[in-house]
Amino acid sequence: MSAVTEPKVDLTRFAWLSIVAAIATIALKTGAWAVTGSVGLLSDAAESTVNLVAAVVALIALRVAARPATDRFLYGRAKAEYFSAAVEGVMIFVAAAVILVSAVERFVNPQGLENVGWGLAVSVVASLINGAVAIVLIRAGRRHRSITLRADGRHLLTDVVTSAGVLIGVGLVVLTGWERLDAVVAFAVGVNIIVTGIGLIHEAVEGLLDKALSDEDHEVITEILRRRTDGTVTFHGLQTREAGQEKYMNVHVLVPDEWTVKQGHDYIDALEDELRGSLPDLTVLTHLEPISDPASYADIPEAHVPIHDDDHDSSRPPEPAPGAER
Repeated sequence: MSAVTEPKVDLTRFAWLSIVAAIATIALKTGAWAVTGSVGLLSDAAESTVNLVAAVVALIALRVAARPATDRFLYGRAKAEYFSAAVEGVMIFVAAAVILVSAVERFVNPQGLENVGWGLAVSVVASLINGAVAIVLIRAGRRHRSITLRADGRHLLTDVVTSAGVLIGVGLVVLTGWERLDAVVAFAVGVNIIVTGIGLIHEAVEGLLDKALSDEDHEVITEILRRRTDGTVTFHGLQTREAGQEKYMNVHVLVPDEWTVKQGHDYIDALEDELRGSLPDLTVLTHLEPISDPASYADIPEAHVPIHDDDHDSSRPPEPAPGAER
């Protein structure tokens, strides 16, 4: 077994950046709503309030996830990030509900808009802040494999799209004079936010259910194992999963029967070093087995991913290497 020894990167500074941005945009968008009376701008401010709550939850989750493993939490607390993404998804639904109710009420009782120019200018400034922070969070989330930062960044990008829609709606109200258009745009914004919330919750649930590593990571692992499969040594029972920033894999290593424990141990050490060199932050669990013993092949669940070329069946023992005993 190999463990991750590199220290985790402190990602809480990105959460603080999101909190500051949320506070600034709430103030700006609330001011825009106050001077115009637009329900669309009110819905935009409501979503920014959700951004603030989500950013605080993200900060807590990142702090929990960064804690080292203990006797009680042997694998650490990396999955706390998935709870953060799920909470953010739920909060998006709350914001959408507020927006939809406000939109319906304003459609039934339309009102004129005031000081539209100032309101739109303030809203544009808020959107620029959100857009810049969203790009920073998404890039950091991808670089450090943090679903919390990716979710927060995607939410902020949704906020930018929302603001753009609201600005267009308010502008069209001024041009056409149809006051209910403001409510129609706000309703469309609410529906769009719901779609984003569903996506975040789906991703969080997949993580909590031990989703396998990405196809790209899996290909890196299987390519290394294929190169080392030569009839003398082979592999089966590969399983992978991810938990926040952490990556895990386990595989059975079948070696010649006559190898000593030290030979097997040295081989596995070299294998783990190569895997970690290709995929940093990967924790590897290996199980050593004799290659010619049929019992070594009796523990391969169908869900495991075989490691073989197209013409090699890993469900049956391969022919032993020359000199190996059956």
